[in-house]
Amino acid sequence: MHFTDAKGILSGKNGYFGMNIYRGCTHGCIYCDSRSKCYQFTHPFEDIEVKQNAPELLEQALRSKRKKCMIGTGAMSDPYMHCEKELLLTRRCLEIILENGFGAAVQTKSDLILRDIDLLSEINRSAKCVVQITLTTYDDELCKILEPNVCNTKRRIEVLEIMQERDIPTVVWLTPILPFINDTKENIEAILNECVRTGVKGIIDFGMGLTLREGDREYYYAALDKNFPGMKEKYIKRYGNAYELPSPNSKELKALFRNICKENNILSTPKECFEFIQEMPDKYKQMSLFDL
Repeated sequence: MHFTDAKGILSGKNGYFGMNIYRGCTHGCIYCDSRSKCYQFTHPFEDIEVKQNAPELLEQALRSKRKKCMIGTGAMSDPYMHCEKELLLTRRCLEIILENGFGAAVQTKSDLILRDIDLLSEINRSAKCVVQITLTTYDDELCKILEPNVCNTKRRIEVLEIMQERDIPTVVWLTPILPFINDTKENIEAILNECVRTGVKGIIDFGMGLTLREGDREYYYAALDKNFPGMKEKYIKRYGNAYELPSPNSKELKALFRNICKENNILSTPKECFEFIQEMPDKYKQMSLFDL
């Protein structure tokens, strides 16, 4: 872990802005796209870059905005990695979002988010809060292999339950689905049934498959060699160096996904889900007092 003073913290447009308080991750997910070389990491991925001035930058940025909007975090680096337990930077940023009347959209795999349930509830009451949880496999033994350093699927489902009890809307990322590993009807159906039971608002799926780029591919294939002997060769034979690796079962799995979502009025396209996540309720789009 190392510390840096960032020049800015928010990026985005059209009424939605995202921030990454950290760069890198310690969850150890074998498929993580953020490892890809295109993101130009200049330090080891597990050597977390901490933007120590993130709260100050966020406060300056929010005070300068004329309209309230949603502020997202977690797209590139999980805001609830292990170091957040001590550093509390995500918590401080949520406090600033609340103090300034903005909404929050938080994406994570970690149950550490429950530490901040008080702030998430207050933000949801005063503006809007959306919690996004990634679920890839219902099998917790497989989860230990795919996502070794973060809480298991059953615990993440408990997080969804707790958010439901607090009336905080949730969106599940059902991605990635790894060919020949977690791409079974039984797995997808089990996850979807839990989404229905816990009342999620939407589920994001990008076609029941996986994407691999330079940097990410090498790490993933090394993990396959370690945990699934012979699987790398199966991937290379079927997909070569392709960026998109759809499951051989994708047609069946996508039909199952669409049917369950339709039957239960769950948002089921990325467009619908992102619109919900990014949209600030009209009554909160007023001008900031600092601009009057």
